Amino acid sequence: MAELKALIFDVDGTLADTERDGHRVAFNQAFADAGLDWDWTVDIYGQLLTVTGGKERIKYYLKHFMPDFSPPGELDSFVADLHASKTEHYKSLMVDPGLPLRPGVERLLREARDAGMRLAIATTTTLANVTALLTNSLAEDAEDWFEVVAAGDIVPA
Repeated sequence: MAELKALIFDVDGTLADTERDGHRVAFNQAFADAGLDWDWTVDIYGQLLTVTGGKERIKYYLKHFMPDFSPPGELDSFVADLHASKTEHYKSLMVDPGLPLRPGVERLLREARDAGMRLAIATTTTLANVTALLTNSLAEDAEDWFEVVAAGDIVPA
């Protein structure tokens, strides 16, 4: 049997349950900041989770829930600005009140690290979101525990 040498983690739903009380709330705050009356309820957001990626999720929402909406300017820029605002809100939510890691995750990470196992993250979320979660829920230097953090905003596709 091969020896386990590395662990690769996703973030949202794996390290922590961030979707309902993190990303969804941050999206709604970004919408309010932009003067939009959109409200992604738990049920709507559950449907939107079939789409991978925050910017892609906004575009899907527009196509399927708001087909008559006309963005103020170019669509990709509008979506990128909304998503950037959402990321800032998410980072704030990670500090106050914060979201805990899922039960057992911290122990698993610490034990794997202490055993010299290689750790990595592969996720569609942004690097800023990963950093906010790790530093506020695990340790100030937690990002350094991972040999690679491949986040959605740092890869071409």
